[in-house]
Amino acid sequence: MAVDAADAAEIRGALARLRRATGLPVAFGGLLESGRRQVRISELSGTATDALRALAVTSGNGLGGRAVALSRPCAVTDYSVSRQISHEYDLPVAAEGLRSVLAVPVVVRRQVRGVLYGALRSAQPLGDRTLSAAVAAARDAEQALVLRDEAGELLAASRPRPAHDPAGAAAWEQVREAHAALRALAPRITDPALRDELLRACGLLAAGNAPAPGPRLAPREVDVLACVAAGATNGAAAERLGVGPETVKSYLRSAMRKLGARTRGEAVAAARRTGWLP
Repeated sequence: MAVDAADAAEIRGALARLRRATGLPVAFGGLLESGRRQVRISELSGTATDALRALAVTSGNGLGGRAVALSRPCAVTDYSVSRQISHEYDLPVAAEGLRSVLAVPVVVRRQVRGVLYGALRSAQPLGDRTLSAAVAAARDAEQALVLRDEAGELLAASRPRPAHDPAGAAAWEQVREAHAALRALAPRITDPALRDELLRACGLLAAGNAPAPGPRLAPREVDVLACVAAGATNGAAAERLGVGPETVKSYLRSAMRKLGARTRGEAVAAARRTGWLP
């Protein structure tokens, strides 16, 4: 997989959250290089030198390489003398003056995509609260990368297929189901920028349907129609969206009224014609 600027930005944001949550003065990290089992340190936060920049950490080597190989967080109290790790990277770590260091892998779909580090310039044990906060920062990055991957896959899947392609209809239904799932997930994302990006991706999927001028639907009305289009009952839509069944009915009635539809099926068809649904 290629490392792009957007993915690097997610790592940069995760490092900022890691520092805020843990109070550690130094954080750094990077993503797995395409086609290789090594992480390239590209993002630095709170460092005093560039000793760690562009460092290639190979799986199994050093603290970060150990985290990659084991696919779990690792920490040492005094890096230079630790017997838990190999010491290929002692020189750049010493140049930055780091002693206590933790490394947390960023795991997406069971594959390590990168590593986040946090560090002190003194040899002090890093407690469970600090490690848990660092893991939470990594989980945020993982969620963002998963959503970015899924949005990219959906956009690729939504490209028009040849009319003679027998898999075209089935593939398009999968796009619609995924669109409904992502619409349902979006309101639960706390990061506003990530939520907006996901909704824009959903809009691009729907826009593949050549939208025409029509009524304006509220976001929750679109969410309900997306669930209905995927075959969900009112109860199932309520569970998926985290609202009550009566709320789903209210949004559905409102959408049907705006679209001039008498049935759920007519509402879905009208929403597709006007570009609200793929």
